[in-house]
Amino acid sequence: MGIADDAVEIRTQGWRTLAAVHGMIEAALDKALQREHELSIVEYTVLDALSRQDGWHMRMQQLSRAAALSASATTRLVTRLENRGLLTRILCADDRRGIYTELTPAGRALLTKARPLHDEVLRTTLEEAREVPELAGLVNFVSSVAAS
Repeated sequence: MGIADDAVEIRTQGWRTLAAVHGMIEAALDKALQREHELSIVEYTVLDALSRQDGWHMRMQQLSRAAALSASATTRLVTRLENRGLLTRILCADDRRGIYTELTPAGRALLTKARPLHDEVLRTTLEEAREVPELAGLVNFVSSVAAS
């Protein structure tokens, strides 16, 4: 195996480690949020992204990026959340093709109720991941970045 092959293997192993930690966190969060608040992790992510807009709203394409979804998947998700009364769509006054999305009071209230569970599950899942030798280095790195 040459140096180039070693570099590829190191990157590949890093990616696998990141994917493993991400998978653990996503599965634990999804299970807990579904059970306690009838929210998927993607739905929570959308509500959280909208809540960070300081009373403002987001274009659908911004929301797609924040949730790591395609435009069509974002539209379906927004429709589901809108049907539940958790967010609303607003037509852009300047560009009739533009659609903004913002939280409703009910969406903000649900997010406020769900956030402590999200934060606790994230904390405990990272602690569990730290106990897996192959994942500990990445978890320690993430924790050190978050602390700084």
